[in-house]
Amino acid sequence: MSGEKVGLAGNINVPVRQPSYASARSDDAIPAGDPSDTTSLLAERLQAWKHACGYLEDYIGATMKMQAANSKEYEKVLKTISNPLKEGHHFDQSLGGIAGMFENMRINTQGMANSHLETEKNLKGSVLPILERLHKEIKNKSKELSSGAQKSAKEVEKARNATQKHIELLGQHTANYESSYGKMSASDDPYVVQRGVFHHLNKQVLEENNNKHDLIAVQNNFVQFENHVIEVMQQALASFNQFVGGQATKTSTLYADMLGAAQRVPPDFEWMNFAMRNENMLIDPNSPDRTVEAVAFPNQNHKSTKALIEGTLSRKSRNKLSMSGYSTGYYVITPSKFLHGFKDNDNYRTDPQPELSIYLPDATIGATNGEKFHIKGKDVSKGLGSKLSGSSEIAFKAHTPADAEKWFEVIRSTAGATGPAQPSVGGEPGSPVSPVAEKRVVSQPPTYTQGSGSSQQPTAIQTSGITGNETVASPTSAVPLASPAHGGVEKI
Repeated sequence: MSGEKVGLAGNINVPVRQPSYASARSDDAIPAGDPSDTTSLLAERLQAWKHACGYLEDYIGATMKMQAANSKEYEKVLKTISNPLKEGHHFDQSLGGIAGMFENMRINTQGMANSHLETEKNLKGSVLPILERLHKEIKNKSKELSSGAQKSAKEVEKARNATQKHIELLGQHTANYESSYGKMSASDDPYVVQRGVFHHLNKQVLEENNNKHDLIAVQNNFVQFENHVIEVMQQALASFNQFVGGQATKTSTLYADMLGAAQRVPPDFEWMNFAMRNENMLIDPNSPDRTVEAVAFPNQNHKSTKALIEGTLSRKSRNKLSMSGYSTGYYVITPSKFLHGFKDNDNYRTDPQPELSIYLPDATIGATNGEKFHIKGKDVSKGLGSKLSGSSEIAFKAHTPADAEKWFEVIRSTAGATGPAQPSVGGEPGSPVSPVAEKRVVSQPPTYTQGSGSSQQPTAIQTSGITGNETVASPTSAVPLASPAHGGVEKI
């Protein structure tokens, strides 16, 4: 390729053409071109380089400010995790846990803020000065061009003006020579004037050649100068990349370190250490389940909670449609002198509220008849509503006559003197009587004898049935009554 050279522009090979310069030679005494055109062109080119350098300065200056701003932004980011963890006592404070992970994040985030601040200082102290010096060199080159080539161009312009003046004067005198037929003064002789033209033309040519040589020297120097300008810019950008790219790499490294710190935390690290610190408060998974039987509570074994007798009894149903006539329930005599009836003996499935509650000292107890006996009293299990209702007679049936006798003895001893046993009336437990005869029943209060203990025991109770229309009293011989002190608790 003729007249071309191959140079490097970045990493791409591009053809570089050799410049072709306009010939300064002309047959005209006064060339048409302006001698300052070349100088102005070169001056404008230096101005372009100065602006290009200024662009780089502005770019790096803006990047420098951005680095300072980023440093402040990372300080704000750091504030989000600067305070200790809330409920931090739940986390292990040693390295390798969540608390250590956050400490690693704080250190690395502070490192990012510091790296941006350091990059800002490096750009300000190491990169910008390179471009500022280059800017001054371009300005000095412009001054050099102004004081040298531009001054020479003015001298050429001055010489050309003088030559032009004498050429014009020669034209006037040659014209006068034709019109005056050769009559003129010696100083106006065209011959003399022409020699003056040659004199000034010689001086002009000397100035033009000097200016040409100066411009050639400046042009040749421009090649070297521009090479220097580009090299300096490359140096500045290399330094810029070193700091900014290094800072970006450091930021990436710091983020990677944060990720590594999080990934190094074993999944069970926090729980295992938490469990060790709080083993006295956490539940041992190997511990057996609690049972009601193993639980103890205050007054659990108080004497008032122990039944005098308890078990299943059959109660005569008031429902005439009932096939059996009796319904089975769970009954208990308590030290509080209540007869409580429950649906069953299950304390867990439902709340065991009594379906029947009779205060025995206020009740009338009938004697046993085989496995049957009856009680006449007021049911107070329903609260106020039950208090307003009257007494009713309830017939019970035990499993055996012996069981019935046990219940009767406990009930009689629990009722005490205020509730003497009565003969069975109008029901199955005693002998059948008519309603009229039932009205003539006379209760005979029992007599008491002083026992060896502090409690008094009744000595007699009516146990016989009633026949006809008369009341038959039972023998008054002493009959020991069961009591908590003597009989204890019996279960049926």
